[in-house]
Amino acid sequence: MRLRRFGSSAVLIDTADAVPADVAAHLRAALGPQAPAVHDIVPGAETVLVRGHDADQLERWLAAALSEPATRTDAGAARTVTVAVRFDGPDLGDVAEHRGIGQRDVVEHVLATELVSAFCGFSPGFAYLAGLGWDVPRRSTPRTHVPAGSLGLAGAYAGIYPTASPGGWRLIGTAVDVTLFDHGRERPALLEPGVRIRLVEAL
Repeated sequence: MRLRRFGSSAVLIDTADAVPADVAAHLRAALGPQAPAVHDIVPGAETVLVRGHDADQLERWLAAALSEPATRTDAGAARTVTVAVRFDGPDLGDVAEHRGIGQRDVVEHVLATELVSAFCGFSPGFAYLAGLGWDVPRRSTPRTHVPAGSLGLAGAYAGIYPTASPGGWRLIGTAVDVTLFDHGRERPALLEPGVRIRLVEAL
């Protein structure tokens, strides 16, 4: 892993082959009395941004913390969130055609996949869910309105839209009875990085 200064108060970690959410969990577990002030630990697709007061102190601490082997307890007992989905998306047929399989095969693959929230972005509470094992192309023309709760696929990720917004992901279903972002909760984002997601078919 490579450390790079990011201004005077942050350090960006290029995680190489490591999973950014796992690196972030390892660093959170390493926080303690000897650690410098850390305000945020933010995983991305291939990086982790650590923000504090002083980049010099952060860099020294990170070099030491990352040299320690990760343990199974670093992430704690990773939360698993179950989300019910109706597979009624308008792009389900397109995804099936792209993969050369039937629509039901797409559904079964998604249901059988262990997904994990790799990082959040795009909009509050939007989690990029890794583990699909597919590469699904985005729509050539994004929609101007994607309803809240829409389950989409794009590139190597799945994602559920927390609110209505424009978007170019391939929509294959709709999550039901779930609030993905609520600023009034202690943890506003339900699918924060490191959380595991189990999709089940809505009855």
